[in-house]
Amino acid sequence: MLTRLGVEPIGATGQPFDPSLHQAIQMVETAEVPDSHVIDELQRGYRLRDRVLRAAMVRVAQNSSK
Repeated sequence: MLTRLGVEPIGATGQPFDPSLHQAIQMVETAEVPDSHVIDELQRGYRLRDRVLRAAMVRVAQNSSK
């Protein structure tokens, strides 16, 4: 029903962190994922056309090898 109205989920996992689309809940030390990329999605976010209805709550990778 919501898809017909133009509401779509925001892709998060594996994407670069974007503060306009994602809300970082936790920074995780890891070398498995590129720095500042989303590791996993805790709560799905949604947008209506170009407007964010709810940002996705995510965990973000932080590499200490800099």
